[in-house]
Amino acid sequence: MATWRCSNCGYQMEQDAPPNECPSCKQKCEFLDASCYTPDCQDTQTDDRIK
Repeated sequence: MATWRCSNCGYQMEQDAPPNECPSCKQKCEFLDASCYTPDCQDTQTDDRIK
């Protein structure tokens, strides 16, 4: 399962695919995959460098 972050408001969710509309800001936003793929963020499972 991936972690998705809204590019507009920063809302974050875990699901297989990003939604069409952000549940927080109710906009049709771009969702960025914020899942951790490197060893330096394995403890949080989220890459906080992705804004």
